[in-house]
Formats: sequence, structure tokens, C-alpha cells
Amino acid sequence: MSNEKKTLLVVKDLKQHFPIKSGGLLNKTIGSIRAVDGISFEVKEGETLGIVGESGCGKSTTVRSISQLYRPTSGDVIFEGLNLCKAKEKELALARRNIQMIFQDPYASLDPRMTVRSIISEPLVVFNKRGLLDRKLTSLEIEDEVEKLMERVGLNKAFKNRYPHEFSGGQRQRIGIARALALNPKIILADEPVSALDVSIQAQILNLLNELQKELNLTYIFIAHDLAVIQHISTRVAVMYLGKIVELAASDDLYDRPAHPYTQALLSAAPIPDPEIERKRQRIILTGDVPSPDKVQPGCYFQARCPKRMPWCTCHLPPTFDLGNEHKVACWLYDKKDYSKISLEDSLADAEKNKETK
Repeated sequence: MSNEKKTLLVVKDLKQHFPIKSGGLLNKTIGSIRAVDGISFEVKEGETLGIVGESGCGKSTTVRSISQLYRPTSGDVIFEGLNLCKAKEKELALARRNIQMIFQDPYASLDPRMTVRSIISEPLVVFNKRGLLDRKLTSLEIEDEVEKLMERVGLNKAFKNRYPHEFSGGQRQRIGIARALALNPKIILADEPVSALDVSIQAQILNLLNELQKELNLTYIFIAHDLAVIQHISTRVAVMYLGKIVELAASDDLYDRPAHPYTQALLSAAPIPDPEIERKRQRIILTGDVPSPDKVQPGCYFQARCPKRMPWCTCHLPPTFDLGNEHKVACWLYDKKDYSKISLEDSLADAEKNKETK
């Protein structure tokens, strides 16, 4: 009997471009912000895919596009065989039962005018009215479910009539987690759920998420910019840069042998709690700024800051190379051909030739 876990979610060539308007009377579209620019990955049942990268690289936009909070510019998001980008309204509503989100800021994601009872019960009430639950629930059953959810995330059910401002940041995030669990989802998209919390509280929330995953067989896509948090919770890790996934690997594999120069630089910047190792290791300092996502540049998106840049990189966008053991990297260093010997003139000529062929 195979132990292979089934694939729950497939993302294919997902793009999310936001138009730039000129303003004025005509309000013409004069360009676009390429927040997510053609990413592909799969998520298996019961795993945690961590997505890491600098601020503005497209992490949050990715999960909002997957959940269809933003309708993608192009590409496919296939959940259990249903393409959410092409689904009808009722199909999408049913799918949303199984895809829920935990937001970054527990202070902003909860309505201050609603009690905890109303916040947690809202998904149940809405789906119950629309007849999208397995069976019709009574108000007493919804009340009972709210109390169970509060206890499950470590909140006293006696506090259900209180308002969000009466809770600490960690407690508010527990309320957000309870709300996400209300419809018994299969996958939770966690958009930096611990970045606004104190370090000690972060550990409590991460442990709670781990416990809930084991107990309910949940699948997570977990967004963070903290490498230690990602390493602690993730089964696999995707590294994003300027709207693209530059490296994807099992968590241990990525931290033990990072392949992409950007991943290597990120890991070298993360402190190690061992003064002896910290003293000896060499940091990779990236120069320059992250290019603007509204400027389409030829070649590799990371070329302007890459310490291992070759002339070839400035003209050709790298494909994804498979390093084995499901470790993938988008970098010309891992092609069999030695591009370091090709001059800039020859690289430009080859790029021009490819344009004419297309």
C-alpha cells in the first residue's frame, strides 16, 4: 500500500499584475505592477509549504490570489480537481469552505464592533443561510460550536461576549485562528500570522498551529519573512524574489544546502545562536536595491544584486533546474553548460536571435 500523500492544491503559472493608471479624465492604463509573475507549485495533503522572501516579493499576493480574494491575471489554481480561476460562483463558495485564511495583523483583521461570538460564528452563519453546510444548523448548535472552537484554540469560552480590544495580541490571533477553523477547512493560508506578535507569544501560536495540524490533518501555506519561523513549521520551503519562486525544496534540504545565490544570502544574514560558528561564518552582503516590479527587465530578475552574476544572466531568464530529491532552483549556475565563458556581446546576440525566432 502506497504512503504517497495526495496532492491537494496545484498552482500553475500564476500571475497577478495590478494596473498602473495615469489618473486624470482618461485614466489610461500605462503599465502594471507584476506582484506575482508566473509561479508554479503543488501542495500535498497534511504538509506545510513555507513561502519566504523580502517584503514586496509577492508572498501575500500569492495567498490572496490562491483564495481568489484577488482574481488572478492568468494561470490556474486547482483545488481538488476544481480550477478556482474558472469556477462558477457556487462552486467557488463551496471550495472556500475548505480554504480559509489567517491574517497578519490581529489588530486589523477583527471587526472592533463585533463580539468574539459574532466573529467566530460569522462564517457558520453565512454558509448556513446560503445552504452551503452539510446540514442546516440551529442557533444553539452554532453557539455550541463557537464555545468548542474557543476552547480548541486556548480561549476561555466565558469571554465570548467580549470585544477584540479587550484581548492581547496573542489572544486576538487565537480568535482569528478559531474563525478560520469554523468551517472545518482542509487548507489554511497563513499570511505572516506571528510577525506582529512578541517572540514568546510567537512560539505559543506556532505550537498551537502544529497541534491543530496533527489533530485535524490540516494543510498550511505559511507566509513569513523570518527564516527561523519558516524552518520550525515548514515541511517544504519556497523562496520568492520579485514575484518569482527562485528555489523550492524540502525544509531540511534547503537549510543544509541552499542553491540559489539569493537563498544563500538570506540564510547568511540570519543569526545563529552559537557565538563560535557565528564568528567564523562569512556573510553574503547584497548590493543595490530590489528592482521595481513595474519595470520588466530582460534576464534573471536577481541579476542586479547577484554576487555570482554572469553576462548570460543579464539577457536570459533562467528556467527551473531539478537538483534531485524535489529540490528545484531557477539559476543558470545549475545548467550543464558553462555560461561563465560567454561574453556579454555573445549573450546579447543570442537573446536577440531568440526574439526574432519567436
